[in-house]
Amino acid sequence: MKTLLLTLVLTFPVAAQTPMPVIAPTGHVHTPDVDLAYWIYGAQQPTTPIFAVNGGAGLSHIYMVQNDLWQRVSQHRQVIFYDQRGTGASPLTNPSAPQTIDAQVADLDAVRDHLHLAKIDLCGDSYGGLLVIAYAAAHPEHVHQLIISDGLASYESIVHLFPQVFPDKLEAQAAAAKRSTAPPEAQAQQGLRDHFSMIFYRPEKLAHYMANASDLGFSPATSEAIAKANPTVDYTAALAKFNFPTLVINGRYDMNVAPLTAWRIYKAIPNARIVFFEQSGHLPSYEEPEKYLQVLTDFLAAK
Repeated sequence: MKTLLLTLVLTFPVAAQTPMPVIAPTGHVHTPDVDLAYWIYGAQQPTTPIFAVNGGAGLSHIYMVQNDLWQRVSQHRQVIFYDQRGTGASPLTNPSAPQTIDAQVADLDAVRDHLHLAKIDLCGDSYGGLLVIAYAAAHPEHVHQLIISDGLASYESIVHLFPQVFPDKLEAQAAAAKRSTAPPEAQAQQGLRDHFSMIFYRPEKLAHYMANASDLGFSPATSEAIAKANPTVDYTAALAKFNFPTLVINGRYDMNVAPLTAWRIYKAIPNARIVFFEQSGHLPSYEEPEKYLQVLTDFLAAK
């Protein structure tokens, strides 16, 4: 039976959050298209390793390590990050390499195979949610448990509320972009920061996050290539076939991927569980880290 978890709102004082240390990649997986950099946190454990798959598209994993949440998870199970093709420390070796979801699924599976992992847990954040859904549809035999965090099953399914909630900000941002004489790359980077200014529930969390995140590892060219390669991708029909434990997470005040998006995914997956974070926008792992850690830990430990 599907159950709604943790309906009691937990409140925590606003505390400083320290980004995880920037470290060199643990290793690389070489493919004909890309050298995929990956990072392993934590010692090998009896528990199933978890891949933390970032969103974007076009971002590196760096935006996900702006607090110590995943370091704390790694105390009990290995946590694996990797930079997706054409981002961060994973440069393309083939300039004409495709940016389809299928290619990115193959990259994720290449890292899994390189690490000799028969089963993995997956936590996909935002666009990473689409990627882990696609992976689970293609390789269910390798999925132990699945977490979709403020994610989506298709671009068309996103309930996107920026125009309704932030008409003033969008108009001001458009006007500033029109006046700007900065190079296209700089304008794209500013556009990303403008986007981040609308995805937090608490202004003080936004201010602290952006003060620490001077570089979010954004590749505008990669982002554009992914958008062009996958305009109609849709994994909604695959959700009903998922037979592994699945947890759906969403910030209650996520205007980028509104809760109705998560609710529809939850309803489509047999025996899925769902948790809404009542004091979060698009990044509940940053805005409510203690609750996020508890929800994640309880789910992963349940099987």
